[in-house]
Amino acid sequence: MTRKITFRSAGTSLLALALAMPMAMSPIAAPPAQALFGIGGGPFIVYDPTNHAENLLTAARALEQINNQIAQLQNEAQMLINQARNLANLPYSALQQIQQNVSRTQQLLAQAQNIAFDVQSIDQMFQQDYGNLSLAATDQQLIAEARSRWENTVGGLQDAMRVQAGVVGNIDANRAEMSALVGQSQNAVGALQATQAGNQLLALQSQQLSDVIAVISANGRANALTEAERATAAEQGRIQRERFLTPGSGYQPGNAQMFN
Repeated sequence: MTRKITFRSAGTSLLALALAMPMAMSPIAAPPAQALFGIGGGPFIVYDPTNHAENLLTAARALEQINNQIAQLQNEAQMLINQARNLANLPYSALQQIQQNVSRTQQLLAQAQNIAFDVQSIDQMFQQDYGNLSLAATDQQLIAEARSRWENTVGGLQDAMRVQAGVVGNIDANRAEMSALVGQSQNAVGALQATQAGNQLLALQSQQLSDVIAVISANGRANALTEAERATAAEQGRIQRERFLTPGSGYQPGNAQMFN
């Protein structure tokens, strides 16, 4: 008797389980996830795949947003670094050497002999030594004026050669500065350093151009003094020739005493 009752109870339980499984697996009849109480009153959580998938998607989106924010911060930091590099000053300056070269050339020009590079001095000297010669001047005066003009010409030629020598002496210093500035420009870490190196190169070229102008000016001064001396010498020769050809008082007889 006991064995039959057990069999019937087990069969009933299996039948109930078989009828309940289709309802549990059906998506339409699936109840929402909630806490249930099992044997002994202990709660347990029913797994909900839809809710789990939504949570995973939300977490993935949040992680992606955080990664985007991190990338944005990295880009902004790199931008600030680049701005700092572009604003960095060039740690090299060729201004002192350029100023020394210009000062050296100016000193050579200021040491011009007899006739300086000054408009008033030139007008005064030409009026004194290269102006109209007087027929009443003595031979000694004519010789002294001719010698003064010759000294001016020789001094101008010497000044031109000294300026040329000074400019040639600046070539080595300019070459070293040019090499240094080109190296600074190539190794510039930012736009400001490259621009400053380029500006210093332009300043160096301006200094070289000023040396060329100084040489041209000195040579022009020497040539002008030579031509002025030649023109004044021609005028002096005309005066002396005219003075020689002008009839004089002739021979005037006088008393001669040969013996005491």
